Parts: sequence; C-alpha cells; structure tokens
Amino acid sequence: MSTLSIVVIIVIVLHLVVGFGWLIYKLSPRKEDKNPTDKTTED
Repeated sequence: MSTLSIVVIIVIVLHLVVGFGWLIYKLSPRKEDKNPTDKTTED
C-alpha cells in the first residue's frame, strides 16, 4: 500500500468514528429534556 492510500483509509475511518460519535451524542437522552411537571399524557 502506498502512503496516500493509508492516509485516505485513516481519514475515512476517522470520519466514520466522528460521525457515529456525533449520532450517539445527538440521540442520547438528556436530563434537561425531561420535564417532570409536564403530565399531558397521564390523564
């Protein structure tokens, strides 16, 4: 493998890792999203 192909593979792998990390961060539930006073569905 040439140096250029190794650099391209490293960039692709890093891009995938950062992308999945960003998705996990965005989809994870946060404490401030939960509102304990909002009881519209529990009637």
